[in-house]
Amino acid sequence: MRTSVENLRRRAAIVREIRAFFDTRGFDEVSTPVRIAAPAPEPHIDCPASGDAFLRASPELQMKKLLAMGMDRIYQIGPCFREGERGSRHSPEFTMIEWYRRCAGYLDIAHDMEELFAALAPKECRPTRMTVRDAYIRYAGWDPWLAWDQDRFDFDMATKIEPSLPKGAVFLMDYPREAASLAKIRGDVAERWEFYWKGIELANCFTELCDEAEQRRRFEAARDERRALGEADYPLDEGFLKALPLIESASGVALGIDRLVMLLAGEREIASVMSEE
Repeated sequence: MRTSVENLRRRAAIVREIRAFFDTRGFDEVSTPVRIAAPAPEPHIDCPASGDAFLRASPELQMKKLLAMGMDRIYQIGPCFREGERGSRHSPEFTMIEWYRRCAGYLDIAHDMEELFAALAPKECRPTRMTVRDAYIRYAGWDPWLAWDQDRFDFDMATKIEPSLPKGAVFLMDYPREAASLAKIRGDVAERWEFYWKGIELANCFTELCDEAEQRRRFEAARDERRALGEADYPLDEGFLKALPLIESASGVALGIDRLVMLLAGEREIASVMSEE
């Protein structure tokens, strides 16, 4: 699908509006390296090799290092890369905005998301909230908290949960401990949400885990899983791990610009709002 000048101009206007939103709320725009030595080891997310390094799938680890240095409210809009991803909603190169706040939790970032969404889509209703547990019981007929099954959880998310979500904006809140990734755990839930609009996932948020030992344990477990799957074994970012205790507490989110612009423009494929290769 070819893009149009109209869509590219619409995209530029949306990005300007996003920047203005954060600039007027005391956030500093930052820029971190696109080429990194140690991506976060997440199963099924592969970063393209770039010589002896990798193109980032996310600026998350590098932005958290800035929090550890003392920055409080930061955001970044820039390119990210994932190998082998291409489709109507996926591209091997895409644009994300990530923003982080020290001394904040995932509910604070949800408030940011609500305000940003209201600014960009003022005619839409206020986002609703649904817990992951309620969604699985209602739409998939089982409770992941009672019988954890990673493969079933992932399959049902794609085939049962996402297609059944309300078509308005919705926060899917509070994930199982086993799906915490880089999120803080509270009781039996991970403080994590994903934001959906028109049935499409746009953003993923955590109350950030700031425990070096626990994050190292999770990274090693993820590396073991990547090795078992035959995926590349990424080295650990020791600088990131050492920085975690200095952050103390924070929350952040990654929001896909291409999907957001696609929906705001009324298109069905992200290629329609991206410059051609």
